[in-house]
Amino acid sequence: MSSACPSTAAVQLCYEHLNGSCVKTPYSPGPRLKIYQYKFGTLLHCCGNLLVMISILHFKQLHSPTNFLIASLACADFLVGVTVMPFSTVRSVESCWYFGQRYCQLHSCFEGSFCYASIYHLCFISLDRYIAITDPLVYPTRFTVSVSGMCIASSWLFSIIFSFSLLGTGANAAGLEDLVSALTCVGGCQIAVNQSWVLVSFLVFFIPTLVMITVYFKIFLIAKQQARKIESLNNKTGRCSDSFQDRVAKRERKAARTLGVAVLAFLVSWLPYFLDSIIDAFLGFITPTYVYEILVWIAYYNSAMNPLIYAFFYPWFRKAIKLIVTGKVLRENSSTVNLFSGIEDHFSEKQKQSKHPTAEPWPAIFPNLKPCSSAMRM
Repeated sequence: MSSACPSTAAVQLCYEHLNGSCVKTPYSPGPRLKIYQYKFGTLLHCCGNLLVMISILHFKQLHSPTNFLIASLACADFLVGVTVMPFSTVRSVESCWYFGQRYCQLHSCFEGSFCYASIYHLCFISLDRYIAITDPLVYPTRFTVSVSGMCIASSWLFSIIFSFSLLGTGANAAGLEDLVSALTCVGGCQIAVNQSWVLVSFLVFFIPTLVMITVYFKIFLIAKQQARKIESLNNKTGRCSDSFQDRVAKRERKAARTLGVAVLAFLVSWLPYFLDSIIDAFLGFITPTYVYEILVWIAYYNSAMNPLIYAFFYPWFRKAIKLIVTGKVLRENSSTVNLFSGIEDHFSEKQKQSKHPTAEPWPAIFPNLKPCSSAMRM
């Protein structure tokens, strides 16, 4: 970062006229502008999650337990983009915190609350999918709207209580008073976490991660078994064709690819950050500032990837976006359109009597499971 600093010998401070100000290590104007342009992705991040929320909450066909979880996940990710990322952008580029010590603490609490909420929503979505795949006939009675609401409430409550009780009370810095005192200056916003709490934080992250990996692996195995059973049944009845076998193979590959992307994106985004937190706590906070900033932003952008992975892959969401962007969502009875028909037919009277009253977000990943039973509808 020093190569980007001005050539003047004078030391720059965050607040030139205040004693105890932090030293400022800014980028030169050119790199600074490029970095701000890159961080402009925050706006796209917010728009993507906002579109998910509007789509699910507006269109009645998408009112389902699973989709309510996805909408709540989008809300958590949206709040990361509104309350956390813009202020972190300024801190990363200017190397100073200009928003006051009180909001520094709130910023850290928001960061923890919304990011943990996002993680636990992803975990509950994986459990929901596992129940739907393993017990499609009883799934509608086991995972109802009330159960979905309980999952949403528990995700939010646990994340908020944990983050605010840890960071809001200062328990994270117990035993690190000398380090915190040395780091404290006007225009700084550094949060130190002691060894005990960094291990607890890692467990809070690791447990839902382990659940997701285990559940998605089982889902993938079940999907392959069901695809093979369908192929075997068609072979026995003499109705199997090469084209059908090709479709089964493609479905298996698509299931593996989509699940792999979901789990891999989650791990790549969050695992480096939490591992670095553990290393820092036990080795005396040796991570350079720029490395820490990179890891933080990789974790932030997982919130931007969630709409792509959990919503943009679904045709119904692309149709919903078209209706929202073109303003058709403002028409009378637009909430009752059928998102599974052609866009041109959305506002016809026949579509209001559609025989598919609820959304089926997962068949885009497991299309071979669609004919199993109407009980699989979300």
